[in-house]
Amino acid sequence: MQVNEKAKNFSLTDDSGQTFQLSDYAGQWLLLVFYPGDNTPVCTAQLCDYRDGIEVFSDLGVQVVGISADDTESHRRFREKHDLPFVLLSDPNKTAIKMYDVDGPFGVGVRRATFLISQDRVIQDAVMADVRI
Repeated sequence: MQVNEKAKNFSLTDDSGQTFQLSDYAGQWLLLVFYPGDNTPVCTAQLCDYRDGIEVFSDLGVQVVGISADDTESHRRFREKHDLPFVLLSDPNKTAIKMYDVDGPFGVGVRRATFLISQDRVIQDAVMADVRI
């Protein structure tokens, strides 16, 4: 997915077991944050930074949504442990991860990526934060 493309719809389960469907959020700004995994040092720091800045996002009318391949129970524990004020979506089959082209090299892991999606579901900005060794 690239800037100016229509964001592809997906349906995933959130950390409370509810279904999240992107199309249900038409008319709202979304920040989709794809990350490799719960409770890893860099991911924890990244998502806690979003937590600490949530008022700025809220003031701008942007809803933050985290996505990784971890299961819903892992997400629930991670969210509670770090008091994250936004939903975490479980994508164990990598449905949205592949759709947004953030699957890791050779299908291993998940690339760190953020997509800002406008009210009309168009990607306004995209940032890939790959670390190469």
